[in-house]
Amino acid sequence: MSREQMRMNIAKAEAQIAATKPDMEHAVMRQKYHFMAEQGWINDPNGLIFFRGKYHFFYQYNPYDAYWGAMHWGHAISDDMLHWEYLPIALAPSEPYDDHKEGGCFSGSSIEHEGKLYLVYTGTTNYGDGFIQSQCVACSEDGVHFDKFEGNPVIPAPPEGYDRANFRDPKVWKHDGKFYLVCGAKKDNLAHALLYRSADLLHWEFVNVLAESRGELGYMWECPDFYPLGDKYVLMFSPMGLHERTTVYLVGDMNYETGKFTYATTGEIDWGFDYYAPQSFLAPDGRRILVAWANAWDWMPWWKDWGPSFKEGWCGAFNLPREAKLCEDNSLRFIPVKELETLRGDKAEADNVVVEDSYEIAGKNGVFFELKLIVDRKKTTAESFDLILRSDGDKASVVTVDLKRQQMSFDRSNADGWSRGKTRSPLLLQNPDELEVHVYVDQSSIEVYTDDYKTSHSCNVFASNDQNQNYVKAHNGILHMKKVIIWELEKTMK
Repeated sequence: MSREQMRMNIAKAEAQIAATKPDMEHAVMRQKYHFMAEQGWINDPNGLIFFRGKYHFFYQYNPYDAYWGAMHWGHAISDDMLHWEYLPIALAPSEPYDDHKEGGCFSGSSIEHEGKLYLVYTGTTNYGDGFIQSQCVACSEDGVHFDKFEGNPVIPAPPEGYDRANFRDPKVWKHDGKFYLVCGAKKDNLAHALLYRSADLLHWEFVNVLAESRGELGYMWECPDFYPLGDKYVLMFSPMGLHERTTVYLVGDMNYETGKFTYATTGEIDWGFDYYAPQSFLAPDGRRILVAWANAWDWMPWWKDWGPSFKEGWCGAFNLPREAKLCEDNSLRFIPVKELETLRGDKAEADNVVVEDSYEIAGKNGVFFELKLIVDRKKTTAESFDLILRSDGDKASVVTVDLKRQQMSFDRSNADGWSRGKTRSPLLLQNPDELEVHVYVDQSSIEVYTDDYKTSHSCNVFASNDQNQNYVKAHNGILHMKKVIIWELEKTMK
């Protein structure tokens, strides 16, 4: 009966999608090349995997409205992580352990085993005495239609002393013939990452606390991810209780005998407001790819609603996929995937640009595009410069690169009449010769990369199409740029 109930709930959700998807034709804030759901609400990326020749993206999804609700798993496939085909919903709330209007099938991950695709996810429910989160499994023969394991939950509750309402987001992997997963958990108001082990994905034993916060890294780690990179291991997560710190990574060593991860390097994946819950997976060529939700929870209470897209019947998108690379000092770089270059169309390029005051960046389309600036640091005397994006002469987003103080900021307080806030980060400026600033601007978001891709700021900006002017402005000196390149980009989303 449980299989039939999920089939019925999926069919109901698919009918809702079919009925409301035509409304998206009139939604002016929809992204042009960042991944989105067909309609409705989307948050965390889930179950990212390359399976049977296709990239599979699953995602937290409410097809019934443009705000968070009972969570389903949406599903789409692609050949290149850019052009997408939507598949039927993979998971819908249907069982006592995951069927609640404020619960559902929460975040998780996927793994291939014996030719089948397994999803491991958090079931969230409330039996009347508070929310309970547990870990569950679903399996598919064809990678499209999934059945929940009759023995769910496979991990029914966290160890004694842990908060049963904060035990979620399993990330699964295989090592030396055994399966492992890490879950976020909360104990004594501190964040823990709990490690489990299994021989068959269905029967799990608790191993150890993989890593934990002593207060410096918040009270709960959402969407923990753990993976090898080079000769090191990386633990990344989105910490709750650290305000604007939305994505943290730790680099260190793993001891599988003890189940302990020890680290000496910490860093931020993205300093913007809108980069949360990244999940990684392996591409077929061995690249470690990350994808995140282009939003975050902490700043949401500032608003009375979810913004202009909410009014159009949808909310949320993913950030661009990035490749993680390990540096010699064990810090990480996060580089937009090379596949994005295939979207490039017409190019406008200028060499040896000297800016004493301001310089307009010429391009046919000032709304969604890719931009690269290469600053000549040896010739530049300016103390700082602004990158003014999506401007109409009144409103604009302002990225400030302060060369003197070695810091960077993204101010969207006057971006669109709705968004606000200013992000800040350090600038390493390790290359004495030049500084590259790489920017992706879409209909309702801006992603800025610099410091050889060690620093990035991702922010949503709901600017109108009249805001299509883009400038560089120098302060207290002259700015020399070796190159300014802007590309038109192909639309991949509808």
